[in-house]
Amino acid sequence: MNENEIVSIIMPAYNAEATIRSSIDSVIGQTFSDFKLYIINDASTDRTEKIVKEYEDSRIIYIKNEYNIGVAESRNKGIEICNGKYIAFIDSDDLWESNKLELQCAYLNSGMDIVCSNYVTFSENPMCVKSKRVSPQYITYNDMLKSNFIGNLTGVYNSSKLGKVYQKKVGHEDYVMWLELINRTNYCYCIQDYLAKYRESNKSLSGNKFRAILWQWMVYRKELGMGLINAIYYFSNYIYNGVLKRNN
Repeated sequence: MNENEIVSIIMPAYNAEATIRSSIDSVIGQTFSDFKLYIINDASTDRTEKIVKEYEDSRIIYIKNEYNIGVAESRNKGIEICNGKYIAFIDSDDLWESNKLELQCAYLNSGMDIVCSNYVTFSENPMCVKSKRVSPQYITYNDMLKSNFIGNLTGVYNSSKLGKVYQKKVGHEDYVMWLELINRTNYCYCIQDYLAKYRESNKSLSGNKFRAILWQWMVYRKELGMGLINAIYYFSNYIYNGVLKRNN
């Protein structure tokens, strides 16, 4: 294996003792093996650190924050120190299918700048699918303004070409990052297979629909500086695609 990994995988973790082992296992079980997994422990008070340190795998890079700084800044720590040509993300309660990186790297190696995939959601049992999240095969910047079609746990981008993009301390921090990345290229290619599993939780920050809607409006008006008319147009599309249509 080269000194610098091909894929850098960023995993923030906070009090994740109940789920992080499964998440790590889904990464180290990948058929594509040239990666490093950067686990950023955001000052957990449970057994998260003990579980991570049980793994004797040189591809796991462990960082512990002295105090809690939040998910965006924790991911940014990983982004800052990683050396991979490609950067991917997974949270400490999500899961990957074993061929995810292999399939995505094939497309990235062929010249794609950003590759994501469809994914499913679950609550406790990964085998019990709650919903399927399907995105267009080619996702443009305009598509992304209408709905967040890139699940953060599915996206991989070519950082050697697009540069590293850090996450802002705002609501929908991952969405804002993918918007900036896709704006640097033509589109994101979405593999139509379901290559990841997203754990839905009542504790999830984005689980509160009203708060998520408010965050989206702030992205349009504050982060992107949209005028009122444009913001209303894209916000209406977001409500339809992200809330009403998804729940039908």
